Amino acid sequence: MIRTRFAPSPNGPLHLGHAYAAMVAHDLARSRGGEFLLRIEDIDGERSRAEFVETFFRDLEWLGLAWDGETRFQSRRLADYAEAGERLKAMGLLYPCRCTRAEIAAAAAAAAMGPDGPVYPGTCRHREVNPEGAAWRLDVARALELTGPLEWTDERAGPQRAAPGIFGDVVLLRKDLPASYHLAATLDDATDGITLVTRGMDLFPASHVHRLLQALLGLPVPVWHHHPLLVEPDGRKLAKRRGAPSLGDRRKAGEDGQAIVEALREGRFPAGISLSEGLHQAS
Repeated sequence: MIRTRFAPSPNGPLHLGHAYAAMVAHDLARSRGGEFLLRIEDIDGERSRAEFVETFFRDLEWLGLAWDGETRFQSRRLADYAEAGERLKAMGLLYPCRCTRAEIAAAAAAAAMGPDGPVYPGTCRHREVNPEGAAWRLDVARALELTGPLEWTDERAGPQRAAPGIFGDVVLLRKDLPASYHLAATLDDATDGITLVTRGMDLFPASHVHRLLQALLGLPVPVWHHHPLLVEPDGRKLAKRRGAPSLGDRRKAGEDGQAIVEALREGRFPAGISLSEGLHQAS
């Protein structure tokens, strides 16, 4: 049975971009007789706020996007992230890193560019580092030696050869949070039995890393569906930090949430907002 999820972070209100993402996950599950889950990614203690979670519930109900079962919360899974981190350390695949953003930026001139900016040059990979309070990075090259070539499938882009090296040695255990997005999302999708991972095209590159983590940790491999993004006139995706109107404000203003979803389904967007159809090619 197909199972999808919508997984917002409660660090700000939802906007139309979130509505579109939730609609895609909801509609794919419903059209195939599956389940649609809601997960709250709330492990950023300083930024996560409980009042946003309650607003999320009201927003989704207003949109007519009903989820199945109880809401999942990342904050209740910290032990799972720690256990996975210890497993990877025991495999000799994680190393502590104390490099600051400034130090990484200083090395940027000699570094290749990846999806998130300059690729980490591996400064701490072969040096003695005090692990107390350090971040822990995945030695991607060594991990690939263990797994061998890996593949994954996106419903829109087709078969992909996993290329996690585009990120360099990614951080899996952060200094300031229990886990990085890469580790937490991968473990959560496995725990929740997600068979179709839906998310925006901006996260397409991350799936290369997630496929590697699935192989290392013996997790099931879902199919991915990376959907287009709602974008502003300058081509940037809608963002809370840039003041995209919230769903809560639209709801309080008396707009019809279900009519909004129907318009999104039909490809009708408010003035100044369009759909970016950019699609990664199959490798």
